Amino acid sequence: MKYLINNKLTLIGVILGALSGYLYYYYIGCSGGSCPITSKPINSSLYGAALGGLIINYFKTEKSQ
Repeated sequence: MKYLINNKLTLIGVILGALSGYLYYYYIGCSGGSCPITSKPINSSLYGAALGGLIINYFKTEKSQ
């Protein structure tokens, strides 16, 4: 539980990224299936989750003790 509290911003970024990836697939996506990322909802959601977590974690600052 302490891990979740310490990394809540990263988890929020992952959730928002996954949602963004799915919405990108749903509204813009690739209907022909030739696009490796946006041809399936799971691919775009996982890619979005990874990017969301990385972007939020990049701006996260550590508290000095």
